Amino acid sequence: MTGTIRATYELEPVGRADALALEASLGMPTGPGFVRGRVVEETGGRAVLEFPAANWGRNLPMLVSSVVAGEGMEDRSFTRVRLVDLVLPPGMLPGPAFPAPADVGVGAIVKPSLGLRPPEVADVAAAVAAGGARLVKDDELMGDPEWCPLEDRVKAVAAAVPPGVVYCVNVTGPVEGLVDRARRVVDLGATGVMINAFAAGLDTVRALRDAGLGVPILAHRVGSGPWVRNERFGVASSVLAGLTRLAGADYVLVGAFGGKLFDTDEEVDAQLAAVRRPLDGVAAPVAVLGGGIGPDNARDQADRAGGTGLLLLLGSAAYRGPGGVGTAVRETVEALR
Repeated sequence: MTGTIRATYELEPVGRADALALEASLGMPTGPGFVRGRVVEETGGRAVLEFPAANWGRNLPMLVSSVVAGEGMEDRSFTRVRLVDLVLPPGMLPGPAFPAPADVGVGAIVKPSLGLRPPEVADVAAAVAAGGARLVKDDELMGDPEWCPLEDRVKAVAAAVPPGVVYCVNVTGPVEGLVDRARRVVDLGATGVMINAFAAGLDTVRALRDAGLGVPILAHRVGSGPWVRNERFGVASSVLAGLTRLAGADYVLVGAFGGKLFDTDEEVDAQLAAVRRPLDGVAAPVAVLGGGIGPDNARDQADRAGGTGLLLLLGSAAYRGPGGVGTAVRETVEALR
């Protein structure tokens, strides 16, 4: 693997950039120079470091273990280490298989999160589809419980929704069966798969992408909160959104403006920029706005995000109105026209 990885950190104490470059490459002051990280610039509390891509190649878990969330963040001599930008050489990771369409769509999450049986999940999915949604997905908490077995749920929903509606099934579970599980649900009628990317490990997105399932992948960002919700240590949400795209996700969650989640408006803007950034040979995924979106604010959300390649994802808010989720979806679709 040729090329260079460029990582930008917010770093304190000032003057410690070379120590971080060593920690993420050699781990000590001496060693082979051809693998050593180097400091490109250190100013204003920021340090730009470069590493040979050959150090880790296409091994995403090793990239995370070194540059993204390595021991530099655990070293007590640093009082601030936060990755705020990451640029990888072309071809290092695959990117999405399904480029974002040039429009704005609506999707919805099956709620309640837990407790519904397969026919009840199918009823919710049918209502979402009848309202005009392009996508319906499992909640990130729904796996393969005894009251709603995965295979039974997929078959019920596949029979209930019309062609053209993407049903993203949550295939998060034991990693040794992940790809087989994903292939099985596609065989049963799933038209998309979802993975809790940061709980299961970001490389699960890449594994599903390389499996060639023939359906889009939605990467849920649950599990990323401990990485991003600290101003002194961790990783900027925009970096994780960009990595999720590069790993192969076709749908990438980016929060919502003024939503219920942690994102500031500026962080949502930065995540949108990360998934839309022009990259050689890498398509842009659908940017999924979610977390407090409903018919009343969908138009403002879409206008604030600008452009196309968007999906507005309705969650609990879609179930609060008198008409239920089908009506809420329909009103949201109409608001976006």
